[in-house]
Amino acid sequence: MDRIAAALGDTARWRMVELLAERPRSVGELAELTGLRQPQTTKHLQTLARTGLVTVFPLGQRRVYALEAEPLTALAARLRELAETTEAHAGERDVIARYRVAIEEESADADRDRWADGRTFAFERVLAAQRDAVWRHWTDPDLLATWWVPPSMTVTACVLEARAGGLAALDYRDADGVYRSKGWVRVADAPGRLAFDLAVTGEASFTGHYDLELTAVPEGTRLRLGLRITATTVDAVPAIAGIETGWGQVLDRLAGVLALGKDRSP
Repeated sequence: MDRIAAALGDTARWRMVELLAERPRSVGELAELTGLRQPQTTKHLQTLARTGLVTVFPLGQRRVYALEAEPLTALAARLRELAETTEAHAGERDVIARYRVAIEEESADADRDRWADGRTFAFERVLAAQRDAVWRHWTDPDLLATWWVPPSMTVTACVLEARAGGLAALDYRDADGVYRSKGWVRVADAPGRLAFDLAVTGEASFTGHYDLELTAVPEGTRLRLGLRITATTVDAVPAIAGIETGWGQVLDRLAGVLALGKDRSP
């Protein structure tokens, strides 16, 4: 399939395929219709023949080429699969589009340090798990690592020590870099409330004050997470712009992990 796609990526060869789709043609006719010299035309046809896209018929001194439908049918099927997969994941493209808009909007306000101080966010989920299980997924490092970053990122280290004064830390990476944050647990009332500070380090720094409440409900556990931002730098625009979307993805991951009953990371 890769060889077929590569062969069709050339403009001249694509034009020859279009012409051969109508009927078999000789090298001379194809050269005349494409405006190429015969040696160039022959080389292009040989490339198409090696991929199985065309078959050559020697007719005396003439060589006539015919297009084969089977490789094109297979390519068309693969392209349909890719189109269907793209449509099925259209929501992920929308996430990126919204993130770009958010960055543009935040950039207009980020004219000085501490520009986003006091900004608040609130998130809520009803999770299909008992409150003790949800609490463990927040305070057990192995379980925390299974969900505490968006899908495109990987946790490299994390901890939320369930005691006042305990360590809070999250290190993660993606294809573009490594990111670190560190802070302290302020309140830990198992299994109902966890409050902590987490400061992102580096030039794009800011501190988040997080307040997590877990309430038992008939469906499982209602999670409410409040977040207040302080100490923002100008360079923190992408991070602040991504909070709404990022935490939405993170909590969706937590819901998915709990729904599958994963009590331990793989």
